[in-house]
Amino acid sequence: MEVKTSLLDNMIGVGDMVLLEPLNEDSFIMNLRNRFDHNEIYTYIGSVVISMNPYRSLPIYTPQKVEEYRNRNFYELSPHIYALADEAYRSLRDQDKDQCILITGESGAGKTEASKLVMSYVAAVCGKGQEVNKVKEQLLQSNPVLEAFGNAKTMRNDNSSRFGKYMDIEFDFKGDPLGGVISNYLLEKSRVCKQPRGERNFHIFYQLLSGASDDTLMKLKLDRDFSKYNYLSLDSANVNGLDDAASFRTVRNAMQIVGFMEAEVQSVLELVAAVLKLGNIEFKPESRVNGFDESRVKDKNDLKEMCELLGIEQSVLERAFSYRTVEAKMEKMSTTLNVAQAYYARDALAKNLYSRLFSWLVTRINESIKAQAKTRHKVMGVLDIYGFEIFEEGDNSFEQFIINYCNEKLQQIFIELTLREEQEEYIREDIEWTNIEYFNNAVICDLIENNQNGILAMLDEECLRPGTVTDDTFLDKLNTICAEHQHFESRLNKNSKFLTDHSLPHSCFRIQHYAGKVLYRVEGFVDKNNDLLYRDLSQAMYKATHSLMRQLFPEGNPAKVNLKRPPTAGFQFKASVGVLMKNLQTKNPNYIRCIKPNDKKVAHIFTDSLVCHQVRYLGLVENVRVRRAGYAFRQPYESCLERYKMLCKKTWPHWRGPARDGVEVLLTDCSVPTEEFAYGRSKIFIRNPRTLFTLEERRRACLEDLATLIQKIYRGWKSRTHFLLLKKSQVVVAAWYRRYAQQNKYQKIKSATLVMQSFIRGWKARNILRQLKYEKRCKEAVTTIAAYWHGTQVRREYRKFFRANAGKKIYDFTIQRIMQKYFLGLKTTTMSPMDNSWPAKPYGFLEGAHTQLRRIFHLWRCKKYRGQFTEEKKAVYEEKLEASEIFKDKKALYPSSVSQPFKGDYLEIQKNPKYQKLNSAMEEKVLLADLVNKINRANGKGSPRLFLLTKSNFVLADQKTGQVKASVPLPDLASVSVSTQSDGFFALKLKEGSASASKGDFLLSSEHLIEIITKLHRIGTTAADRDQINIDISDEFLVQFKQDKVCVKFIQGGPKNGNSAACKRKNNRLLEVSVPSP
Repeated sequence: MEVKTSLLDNMIGVGDMVLLEPLNEDSFIMNLRNRFDHNEIYTYIGSVVISMNPYRSLPIYTPQKVEEYRNRNFYELSPHIYALADEAYRSLRDQDKDQCILITGESGAGKTEASKLVMSYVAAVCGKGQEVNKVKEQLLQSNPVLEAFGNAKTMRNDNSSRFGKYMDIEFDFKGDPLGGVISNYLLEKSRVCKQPRGERNFHIFYQLLSGASDDTLMKLKLDRDFSKYNYLSLDSANVNGLDDAASFRTVRNAMQIVGFMEAEVQSVLELVAAVLKLGNIEFKPESRVNGFDESRVKDKNDLKEMCELLGIEQSVLERAFSYRTVEAKMEKMSTTLNVAQAYYARDALAKNLYSRLFSWLVTRINESIKAQAKTRHKVMGVLDIYGFEIFEEGDNSFEQFIINYCNEKLQQIFIELTLREEQEEYIREDIEWTNIEYFNNAVICDLIENNQNGILAMLDEECLRPGTVTDDTFLDKLNTICAEHQHFESRLNKNSKFLTDHSLPHSCFRIQHYAGKVLYRVEGFVDKNNDLLYRDLSQAMYKATHSLMRQLFPEGNPAKVNLKRPPTAGFQFKASVGVLMKNLQTKNPNYIRCIKPNDKKVAHIFTDSLVCHQVRYLGLVENVRVRRAGYAFRQPYESCLERYKMLCKKTWPHWRGPARDGVEVLLTDCSVPTEEFAYGRSKIFIRNPRTLFTLEERRRACLEDLATLIQKIYRGWKSRTHFLLLKKSQVVVAAWYRRYAQQNKYQKIKSATLVMQSFIRGWKARNILRQLKYEKRCKEAVTTIAAYWHGTQVRREYRKFFRANAGKKIYDFTIQRIMQKYFLGLKTTTMSPMDNSWPAKPYGFLEGAHTQLRRIFHLWRCKKYRGQFTEEKKAVYEEKLEASEIFKDKKALYPSSVSQPFKGDYLEIQKNPKYQKLNSAMEEKVLLADLVNKINRANGKGSPRLFLLTKSNFVLADQKTGQVKASVPLPDLASVSVSTQSDGFFALKLKEGSASASKGDFLLSSEHLIEIITKLHRIGTTAADRDQINIDISDEFLVQFKQDKVCVKFIQGGPKNGNSAACKRKNNRLLEVSVPSP
């Protein structure tokens, strides 16, 4: 039987704040402290999870815990973030309801870790498979990339998210993840240029300098020393517990898993390096003739390196830092920038470059993790966004104003969705709905976002109007328009009650948010809302050759100049929040409220004032009041009956009817007042927590009585079982002893009997042995005497026979053994015809047989070898044999050609498109195609020609054009002359009076001379209609060149041009060929 636990079992404090009695802020804080001290960091407010940051690792996120909370009811186990994640995932998978998980809290409260835990739990419980695992891995690995570029060390948190993130995870109908879409909100880009004391810039800067290889840093023109970069704070460069080098390797690996190409990673790192270089650019004033100062770059080395990283001309960017072009309608005017304006332009460029790079990263990750299927998807959204921020001493600026506006909207939708969920459940369970009084913060949202008189609208109006615009003019406008608003306070407005409020400085205004009053300093509101980047800088960035710059600065395109001002930061954020709110309203909400227990970021410390401050601005106590305004506790009838059935004899131990009837009987028997509960369709609703705790106390007492009864019955059963076991054991022991005694008695009798038998048998055996020994000795004596006698008789007869026939027998045997040994020795001879080895003859009388056997065996293995030849191979060997007959021992070139096969077509004339026309002109099959040199009589130099041979003629063609130069029928060929040397020269002599002889003989040179002459001779031999071609091998022969005969003489000697033969004209009648000495 499965043992089920519950939220109410072994409870430390109260696991669900809805059941807290009495309900006030002090008891709320005390309950959180009590649970925190016992490592219970999660507490419920109905379906809302409160998460306390423990600042240490707890063993509550193991795979066993995942399985424990998998497919379990939300209230079935103790509070845990896994319970909320499982409830959201099962609602999405089984009920087809889109979900969203809203994670809020201030910096350092653990929002990012909570979102990771939710995603890791969903990844663990959803489906498996290669493609599904790949999607899950990409979704999880997107976190390290965004944390590196969007998180930083702050006073409150070593890994603080400086942007808001909303991720929609898309699932198929089975609940398997298909992909996701990430939206980012309001990156704190001002951190790029300046960080408060004790805080750091974004992680990626430190990770790059600490973890990149020396080669990478050299390519990026960076140095590992943090102090060389103005944008990096030095007092907090190193953080305990953060290994920047290891984090950089993790980020590189995560980018690879997500799908970034190596070139893209390099491009991103180049932009990060460019931002660092940009911070090192400094300016100096330079006086002009008109009396105005103009900014100039002090040291141009960093500017040069930055321009090289981005692929920008140095002069273009340098001018953009010194001049500003203003365009209005058809006019264009250029003004100089002073040093302050140049520094402003530099920082604006750095902030825009980094923020646009971050947005590009989010877009690139979305391209990799988006769902590929076009079908409808189920969606689970996870919102990790900054919590309500209230800095001390009035340091709240534009960023805090925007963040708190977002939290006002989230609080508004939280109240609306919570009330809607309550109302829907009451209607679904047929319970009468009662109106709940609560604070509606819509009036505060209207104060900020109203399109006519809202603070954001007035800020945009100030930024866009002509004339002098300052933060003070903006505050004056607020004092004029918002003076009568009950949630707006300013010392300069018309309301006289704030004139003497010294806690309200003149340059500040105060808004009474739902979480409390917040004092905002107007300094920087206008500039931060403008977020202005000079058009000259945008156009300079657009001209860069870097692969990402045109995507990041599309407004810099000169062909698409837009004179309209870009939308302000406040307008963009307001639009983004509006889209987010519409998205959240279409989904079923799940809430995680993160709280940090102390500002020291250490474990085991609970600061009441800090926690109380967060509880107030998160509106948690008000959330409890809304939740329990109707009925504080509800539970399905089956679960309620299963938990409390022991309180009534009619329902214990089993109730046979419907669960609702059992609960009615149970509550009636327990005398619970009817006004304390209501019956729904599937649940019992309990109004007051005291009623539930009364039932729990009675259940606890009943369980103690039941435990006592179970112990009594168990002890009686155990005692009876022990007695019966002892009784059974006694019977078994007695039986085994009696058996043992009888066995011992039998063994003694058996042993005595065996001893007596052995003595008698021994006496009889000894008598028989003596008789047998006597008979054996007599028989052996007779046998020995007979053997000696027979041996004597045989020796006498054998002496006569041996003297007559022994010699012939010994001779025949000896000859037989010699022949046998001889023939066995012949078995080692190989079957290769090239092997001339043969065993030596062992004796002189075998000389004739030895020679004949060697000849017969060689003929036989040659016949076996020839039998393996194909027709093509046979023809090749016939050509080789004919070449041997012609040239062996006659020409020095022949031995080197033996190992070279005859290919015939060395030009691949049929495959080569260059010779396609020449091949088509040949009427017969080409037997040989080779490149030869035709020797010129005038100077002895050779001209390359294509030599083609068919059965009826040979052709000489131009090598480049393939044009036929000469075509000679073979019957006109009289003879071929070659030398005895190792050269490749040969002369084709034509018959006198033939049609081809008009131009004279041909003196040619080829590396395949042996093959060419062999094929010519073979064609002449096989042709029946022509005479055989004569082969003249001599070192001196005559060649007919038109009307003159020239002597070709071959001599040995080292030619000057290398190891090949060289032909040289000596006179009109002599050509001398120098052949290298062998």
